[in-house]
Amino acid sequence: MIHLPAVRRGPLRAISARLGLAVALVFVIVAIIYVDRDGYRDVNDDGMSLLDCFYYAVVTLSTTGYGDITPVSDSARLVNIVIITPARVVFLIILVGTTLEVLTDQYRTNLRLQRWRKRVKNHVIVCGYGTKGRAAVGTLLENGFDKSHIVIVESDRAALRQATSEGLVAVEGSATRSAVLMEARVRDAKAIIIATDSDDASVLVTLTVRQLTAGKVSIIAAAREAENAPLLRQSGAHHVIVSSATAGRLLGLSTTAPPLIEVVEDLLTPGQGMALAMRSARRDEVGSSPRELSEVVIALFRRGKVLSLAEPEGTSIQTGDMIVYVRDDRPESIPAMP
Repeated sequence: MIHLPAVRRGPLRAISARLGLAVALVFVIVAIIYVDRDGYRDVNDDGMSLLDCFYYAVVTLSTTGYGDITPVSDSARLVNIVIITPARVVFLIILVGTTLEVLTDQYRTNLRLQRWRKRVKNHVIVCGYGTKGRAAVGTLLENGFDKSHIVIVESDRAALRQATSEGLVAVEGSATRSAVLMEARVRDAKAIIIATDSDDASVLVTLTVRQLTAGKVSIIAAAREAENAPLLRQSGAHHVIVSSATAGRLLGLSTTAPPLIEVVEDLLTPGQGMALAMRSARRDEVGSSPRELSEVVIALFRRGKVLSLAEPEGTSIQTGDMIVYVRDDRPESIPAMP
């Protein structure tokens, strides 16, 4: 099941509001009838009790009208003409309007789903919306990725509600199932980020994605243990991030070289000062040294391989290279929009 971002209040809330209005209208009519109860006659000729007033109000507003209770005085008939008859029309509008609103909401939802299925392409699918999944989505958004091109696959209802409340499209179900990934349009995706809670699930998701896409979609998977990283690569993952090993290295750096951990945290924390960035080499930069550029270049990415500037191949920029550099990520460094 696909959950689109909420853009308006749900049908249940609309029904509750209309039901409350209908009940309030009934109570108003009951009060009016009870005040003028002497102007009404029932078949038993024993007077109008409060229950009789409720009964008359309900059958009158619902247009049932059994006729066992009738207005006989001029004031009661005038109240029926001026107040109760228009209230009957309002009551019917409330009931019919509720049905129409529910049907309209369903139609709009189906229409939005059809439009989404037609235009979704080159998107990123994030399998799992836990801590890692939310961090991955946050990084995509901070780097200018369009929110409408991110699809969450999650089976936990609470995580689904959080994703849709943040304006993301979410597909409910397990990412290990082919049908769920097909709902997320996995074959049209640009990349798949696998951020599940266990390495076993990550391997199953990787295998399923590789089977559906024939290896044409980039797969980035997170692994808790380093020993499972080779298994994920064999399963079809193009990149594997080992969370426990990375955390361990950061802990080691914080002990042996505390300033380095602050630099790494600065690079990984958006808006703090420095950030890693990548761009394509320009035509006028081909043949020059990366060290001559105005940016602080730390590596080149060429034909699927990362080249250090210390390597002979990394001393000169070639056509098609991607330049990895450190940019200023402070808010005040971003030029204001005109």
